[in-house]
Amino acid sequence: MERGTKRRALLAAGSAAGLAGVLGPREAAAQMMDRPARLVMNFSAGGVMDTVARLYAERLRGVYAPQVIVDNRPGGAARIGIEAAKGAPPDGSTFLMTPETMMVLYPFIYPRTLRYDPQRDFVPVTGLSSFGFTWLVDANHPARSFPEFVEWARRQPEIDYATPAAGSTPHFVSVMMAKTLGLRLSHVPYREIAMAFADLNGGRIAAYMSVIGTAAEQHRSGRMRALAVTMPQRVPTLPDVPTFAELGFPQLTADEWYGIFLPAGTPQHLVAGLHGAIAGVAAAPEMRAALLKLEQYPVSTTPEQFAARLRAERDRWGPVVRDSGYEVGE
Repeated sequence: MERGTKRRALLAAGSAAGLAGVLGPREAAAQMMDRPARLVMNFSAGGVMDTVARLYAERLRGVYAPQVIVDNRPGGAARIGIEAAKGAPPDGSTFLMTPETMMVLYPFIYPRTLRYDPQRDFVPVTGLSSFGFTWLVDANHPARSFPEFVEWARRQPEIDYATPAAGSTPHFVSVMMAKTLGLRLSHVPYREIAMAFADLNGGRIAAYMSVIGTAAEQHRSGRMRALAVTMPQRVPTLPDVPTFAELGFPQLTADEWYGIFLPAGTPQHLVAGLHGAIAGVAAAPEMRAALLKLEQYPVSTTPEQFAARLRAERDRWGPVVRDSGYEVGE
């Protein structure tokens, strides 16, 4: 477990150091704007993502721009904020923070109605942080481990399971799980975490593919039981919970990234300037500590590395979404 955590830290630090060598301090400093910048965020204020956005906005003040204003644009299944950022001038003054789901899965979920093209309308700048998911059951469930859950589930005609949202990464990891293991799973999306926990406790759903950060305390308290995590390595807050890869199911490894994008047409030197400013902020020990408290694992990539990650995720999940038959017409 410690080796995995140290490896993540070394990778992130190495990426940031490599970026500084490529850009140089003078090039990054040259991108200091003479007017406020706007960080468009496609979720409401108050959540984890909003907290991450404000951590970066605060630390980019005086580094990238005199002021960085977080502009919350929720709604439309998180599409409204992306559409707003798409139409911004490509001058570096407006940039978007979004979960990669909206750039990876949405073209397959909204094939006819999506009002932006992730590859045509935006320039990837960098990943910020990642987080994973865990397969959670009630403490009174007969399964004490994930293999026991699979044995139990195979004896059921069908079982209901929950995720935080339809069309999300947890949804399609669960779809892949059902196909891989031959389980009959029926998806029930829950917007309210408390309601999902209540229905899990009450036996109205059998399992919940939960964000690790919201499940960890439930597991530690003994109220619920996390059976496996989707992250590549075990996570510090759930050290006794194996990864799906450890259990022999590496295809169920998945994480979600928060990332930064600029409107298409933004000149390369402005992309490099924002990238350099964010990388410098991300490398600070206090920033890493603040993210880890939120169950967010810092990542730092070049624009090219981030673009490659997005392409690989589209190639991976596109067939899964298509095979599932899940699609939203509006």
